[in-house]
Amino acid sequence: MRTPRTVLVVGGGSAGNAVTILLRRAGLTVDLIEAKEDWNATAGSGITVQGNALRVLRELGVWEQVQASGFGFGSLGITGPDGTVLHVVEDIRTGGDDLPATVGIQRPQLQCILNDAVRASGASVRLGTRAESYDQDADGVRVRFTDGSEDRYDLVIAADGMGSSTRAAIGIADRPVPTGMAIWRIAAPRPEGLERTDLAYGGPAYIAGYCPTSQNTIYAYAVEDNRDRASIRPESYADEMRSLVQGYGGHWTEIVKHIDDPAKVNYTWYHRLLVEGSWHRGRVVLIGDAAHSCPPTLAQGAAMSLEDALVLAELLTGTDDWDDQLFQTYYERRIPRVRPVVDASMQIGQWQLDGVRDADVPGLVNRMSTMLRDLP
Repeated sequence: MRTPRTVLVVGGGSAGNAVTILLRRAGLTVDLIEAKEDWNATAGSGITVQGNALRVLRELGVWEQVQASGFGFGSLGITGPDGTVLHVVEDIRTGGDDLPATVGIQRPQLQCILNDAVRASGASVRLGTRAESYDQDADGVRVRFTDGSEDRYDLVIAADGMGSSTRAAIGIADRPVPTGMAIWRIAAPRPEGLERTDLAYGGPAYIAGYCPTSQNTIYAYAVEDNRDRASIRPESYADEMRSLVQGYGGHWTEIVKHIDDPAKVNYTWYHRLLVEGSWHRGRVVLIGDAAHSCPPTLAQGAAMSLEDALVLAELLTGTDDWDDQLFQTYYERRIPRVRPVVDASMQIGQWQLDGVRDADVPGLVNRMSTMLRDLP
């Protein structure tokens, strides 16, 4: 049987970039298309990257850049709304003892690091381009693009996010469902002495927190009930977030001074998605948020996407037979790991919605972290 050699990756986020780098390293021909002209290089505030994600980033060859650009730490603080530290939890190093428990990094900076690695891999990259249609047979997929061109591939990897149009195009009916909560986020200068994530439960928001993302920056966030987006004018975003966190103490008294530009505030609903049964149809396979997405209450969204890329690339480069069994093996390796992360993320959010004050959040996080120390 001829070894398949050509792959189209649809979407240039964490999952799409990672799988592209790994497949190119193995010598496969990879085209990556990304709908956004800027390759997601400017969007977002910050991201919390835990050890199991750092382990994959090291495999991609970008750990040193991430380490230099981000801010590593090893504990989590629980505070009252006034900023009083109530409890400090030492984080489990889910990537192994030779990596930090957690690194905070500006999301655009992480994206640019991965973008550069994709370029260096020799993959073909086309920005501002979408896949318009897929015509499959037993051996591959003919893809028509929005610029009118078309090409044939042995495999299409759909890494086009939670709202994946590819998922719908191949007949998978699952859609993301709102959970009832929403998050406000902003990047800001790092206050002196802020050296880890602290989470405040209670007060005006369900949770208010922040994470250092470099020596000079943080991102801060607050969670509330979701609202009709049409009822919130974009020009009011800074006012809305500032009003929500105004009463918090500690480092928040400094952070709130920088919530002054609505263009720098991001407002996003929480969603849940988990595709069950299989993540492929023929020679099109889902990866990352296209297959699973959950509230960021465990900070594992990007980590699960990066692990997907690692496992799928390992399977694709380990055999000549790209058949249903291979893609089912991919699903069966990932689903026992992804499902508990989605469920735990939802459970923490539900405890917040229900106002459960004695919820064992640290215990649940510890159990999940212990599981995630294992290789994906």
